[in-house]
Amino acid sequence: MVQVTTLFWDVGGVLLTNGWDRVSRAQAVERFNLDGQDFEARHKLMDAELETGDLTLDEYLRQTVFYRARPFTQAEFKAFMLAQSHPYPEALAVLDRVASSGNYLLATLNNESLELNLYRIDRFDLRRYFTVFLSSCYLGVRKPDEAIYRKALWITQRPPEESVLIDDREANLEPAERCGMRTIRYQTPPQAQHDLERLGVQF
Repeated sequence: MVQVTTLFWDVGGVLLTNGWDRVSRAQAVERFNLDGQDFEARHKLMDAELETGDLTLDEYLRQTVFYRARPFTQAEFKAFMLAQSHPYPEALAVLDRVASSGNYLLATLNNESLELNLYRIDRFDLRRYFTVFLSSCYLGVRKPDEAIYRKALWITQRPPEESVLIDDREANLEPAERCGMRTIRYQTPPQAQHDLERLGVQF
């Protein structure tokens, strides 16, 4: 078996809660008394541009929420968005054990808007684990587009057969496998550690 040198980690749904998913948006609809159907329709139109860095969070909010006067401020809505992010301590403990070995290049490979991505990196001190952050907002493309995996490999200059992607969504793993990467479908921290050990990753 070829030795693993590089681990690409999804963030939302693996290490942290999802940043701005359907559940969070539904909570925002309830909290701010929005028209849920209208908000979701507007979100779908803006989502790709937001996560690939073509749209700022302020622009997104102007087009999805603040296209008319509201009894709350944009700052209040942003604060609510950021407050939806929480860590998964057991998953972070697995990551910490891998990082502490010093044997691997660790990178994120995630879909995230710029402002939310930066907030989560700072808030949860992700720089202590990762050397590089390969987020959709930086690369201009989202998973599961095969181009994001090729860009990740080009940037890190690592052979795909030495690389592992840990992600909780099967649809995100399939194109990585087509690029020659090995994959782990994340379900629980113990399962992820077991699968990493099975691939020869040392803790």
